[in-house]
Amino acid sequence: MPKKLLLLPPLFVSSAFRVPRVTPAARQAMNAARTGYRVFSANSTAACTELAKRITEDVNTAVMELLIMAYALKTACARNIIGVIPYFPYSKQSKMRKRGSIVCKLLASMLAKAGLTHIITMDLHQKEIQGFFSFPVDNLRASPFLLQYIQEEIPNYRNAVIVAKSPDAAKRAQSYAERLRLGLAVIHGEAQCTELDMDDGRHSPPMVRNATVHPGLELPLMMAKEKPPITVVGDVGGSIAIIVDDIIDDVESFVAAAEILKERGAYKIYVMATHGILSAEAPRLIEESSIDEVVVTNTVPHEVQKLQCPKIKTVDISLILSEAIRRIHNGESMAYLFRNITVDD
Repeated sequence: MPKKLLLLPPLFVSSAFRVPRVTPAARQAMNAARTGYRVFSANSTAACTELAKRITEDVNTAVMELLIMAYALKTACARNIIGVIPYFPYSKQSKMRKRGSIVCKLLASMLAKAGLTHIITMDLHQKEIQGFFSFPVDNLRASPFLLQYIQEEIPNYRNAVIVAKSPDAAKRAQSYAERLRLGLAVIHGEAQCTELDMDDGRHSPPMVRNATVHPGLELPLMMAKEKPPITVVGDVGGSIAIIVDDIIDDVESFVAAAEILKERGAYKIYVMATHGILSAEAPRLIEESSIDEVVVTNTVPHEVQKLQCPKIKTVDISLILSEAIRRIHNGESMAYLFRNITVDD
């Protein structure tokens, strides 16, 4: 039986998933899957595009619908169930903070238990997230598309400086700077708290009453971190500043970084990222800020945000996703899609 590519429009929608009922097309696909077909899930109709908008509204419902759909295909004896998830939800919660939970690991275990056998995604927040899965994960990169945008759409980009808005993003910024042969700058520190902020207790843990400590146990006390005022390491005077990151959700930190760069002499400021969540008041804050342009890919739908803020631009990355699907379906190597890609990209 030759391999066959099945696109299931009503079922799996890149980052948002909906399966309110078993449609005739889905039932036919499940029956076909009994013969050992690979089942891919991706956007392919206007209805799927409409459903994809729900990812920013209720990600938990979307995840649950994905699990139900995957389990339905598993019980229909599909040989392979490959999820195309351009933006992997809960990817920021990939580390344990104090005694918290690693939600990304939990989601990976749930996807495996539901029946997924392979995932195609884009720019995971941490590369180590791939180790949470018990099946292959192809973590594609959007940096080639963003680099191409810089070269073709930003006038006089040779006079630009790549900026990391925090030391955590320095490796990504360094990769961009080295590929474009541009300078590098890093923003370090944080805005100083006002006197009122210090008084209201938000920066102090609540007092623990009746805390019992063993008489013979004396643990050394860890000193609290204190970040210096915001400083820019590197020269951005008279240059175009390009801030790069992987996710733009709450934009307050980007707006603050843009203000600092303006004060340091940057005459134009761009913000580039793979995933444009742009939640809450992000479009309004961007429109009122010193940022000249925000460039994101279409891993997450943001048409509404673009109507609210003309500064938001979109780079299409559907080409690399479709090529990944084609190569997996035909049993070809995925190495071509990762050529010249490093860990820091």
